[in-house]
Amino acid sequence: MDKALRRPVIAGNWKMNNTPEQTKALIDALKPLVADADCDVVVCTPYIDLYAALDAAAGSNIKVGAENCHWAAKGAFTGEVSAEMLKAIGVPYVIIGHSERRQYFGETDLTVRDRTRAAVDNGLKVILCVGEVLEERQLGITDEIVRKQTKVALDGIKEEELASIIIAYEPVWAIGTGLTATPAQANEVCAVIRALIAELYSKDAADHIVIQYGGSMNDGNAADLLAQYDVDGGLIGGASLVAEKFAKIVEAASK
Repeated sequence: MDKALRRPVIAGNWKMNNTPEQTKALIDALKPLVADADCDVVVCTPYIDLYAALDAAAGSNIKVGAENCHWAAKGAFTGEVSAEMLKAIGVPYVIIGHSERRQYFGETDLTVRDRTRAAVDNGLKVILCVGEVLEERQLGITDEIVRKQTKVALDGIKEEELASIIIAYEPVWAIGTGLTATPAQANEVCAVIRALIAELYSKDAADHIVIQYGGSMNDGNAADLLAQYDVDGGLIGGASLVAEKFAKIVEAASK
C-alpha cells in the first residue's frame, strides 16, 4: 500500500456551536490560515449555519459539510433534513453515524447504512463514523465492533462508489473526554478498517480510501497521529472551533 495514493482530509465537526454570524467570522479567520493547505479542508456546521458557511467559504479551498442527513427524500420526519435538501443548496459533505448521534438520538448501524445510501445517491461525500465505547475496548472486541459497523454501513455500496466515502475512526471513549488513542492504537484500528475494505472490495480500494482519526485530535497531538501510515486525516471536534488551532492541524496534515 502507498500512503501517497491518499490525499489527507481534515474536517471540523462543529457540533451544536456557532450562530450564522459566528460561522462567518470563524471561516473568515480560517481562510488565510489554510489557503496553502496540501490537504482537503472541510467544516461541518449545524444546519442553521450552512448558508452562512457556504457564502463565507465561496472562492476558497474550504468545503462545507452538514452533520447528518435523513435516509428519506421527504416525508413525516419532523426535525430532519434530507440529503436531497443538502444537495439542493450546494453542500458537498455530510457526517453520518457520529457516536453522539448513536448515543443520544437512537442511531443504529442500519439507519447509518440507510443514511449513507441516501447521501451517496445524492452525490454527497460521506464522512462515515465508526468506533467502540470504552467497555468494548476493555473487553478486547474493538476490531469486531469496528468491522461490524463498517460492514453494515457499506452494505450495498459498490466499489466505484467508495470514492464518495471517507471513514472516520472515532473511539467513543476519546471524544470530548480529553483522552486520545495513542498513535499506535489509532493506526492499528485504521489498519483493521483498511484490511476490511480490501476484504470486501479490493486491495486497490483499500489503498485509496481515506481513513480519518476522530478522537480528540488537536493541534498538540495531530502531527504524531497523522504520521501514522493508515491515518489519512482527522475529524476534529473542539479544536475546529478555534481558527488557529484548526489551522495547525491542517498544517500538520499538509507535511
